[in-house]
Amino acid sequence: MELLDQIKLNAKQHNKMIVLPEGTEERTLKAADAILAEGITRVTLLGNPSEIKSLADSFGLKNVERADIIDPVRHPKKEQYIDLMVELRKSKGLIREEASKLIEDPLYLGVMMIKSGDADGEVAGARNTTGDVLRPAFQIVKTAPGISVVSGAFIMILKDKEFGSDGIIVFADGAVHPDPTDKELAEIAVATARTTKAIVGVEPKVALLSFSTMGSAKHPMVDKVVNATRMAKEMAPEFMFEGEFQADAALIEAIGRKKAPGSKIAGHANVLVFPNLECGNIAYKLVERLAHAQAIGPVLQGMAAPINDLSRGCSVSDIINVIAITANQAAGITK
Repeated sequence: MELLDQIKLNAKQHNKMIVLPEGTEERTLKAADAILAEGITRVTLLGNPSEIKSLADSFGLKNVERADIIDPVRHPKKEQYIDLMVELRKSKGLIREEASKLIEDPLYLGVMMIKSGDADGEVAGARNTTGDVLRPAFQIVKTAPGISVVSGAFIMILKDKEFGSDGIIVFADGAVHPDPTDKELAEIAVATARTTKAIVGVEPKVALLSFSTMGSAKHPMVDKVVNATRMAKEMAPEFMFEGEFQADAALIEAIGRKKAPGSKIAGHANVLVFPNLECGNIAYKLVERLAHAQAIGPVLQGMAAPINDLSRGCSVSDIINVIAITANQAAGITK
């Protein structure tokens, strides 16, 4: 079974509720209709109910009526969410009048639903910028326990099945944090291991990459990766982390044996953690183009609940895939 098919099948079994703040956006509505038709997840659409129903009729969508549709301006839990928002943000000086306005913003309402336990994850960004999507998430949902940094993972599906787990390798960070410290790099490694387990469904073998393999070069940049590897092992001993590795030592068994004898990961890595965003972003795009790999992502990780940001140029199928991935992330968090 192809990975995306497996992800959708897993999502069906989890039966999570995913909130879509852009409930009047055409591609989002069409994706929601398909999700509900296949029973992949439950869906909450935020927006004026009359407008959503009218748009669904005009697009010929028959399943949208099975979604929970919430009007951000008028709904039974509005006052409850306002109270919670004021409590959560009182240290920042938020007053009730301001919270009353914010809660009518679907992006704030979506994260308040998650915080209140009324939704398991959120997908947005078809209409809104990344900054607009993530700002409420950082303010309300915040990062997972023990994690201070949000990062972006890419699931790379290669034509050559020799590499990773049957041709699947997870890259991070390729989207968010430009220059992590050693501690932040360790957190990114841990978050990526969790993403790999929850979404790909394999045991992560995490290689932290550098231009050095096991002490072959000396430099502060290498020291950062060495320190991050040690910290990651301490943070999440249930996962396998090794480093520092050059990329070939991490991926090719014969080279791994020579450069890192005795390593359990060398030559068999299915997760690659890059030392900074520059490396990770360049790497995933090179592999996508030169190896004709499929890149799924970025999958945002490190949040206390899954909130994924779409490209404003996304397709309906992109949104469907991200909703299914978000459901898998939510299941991984709640296990």
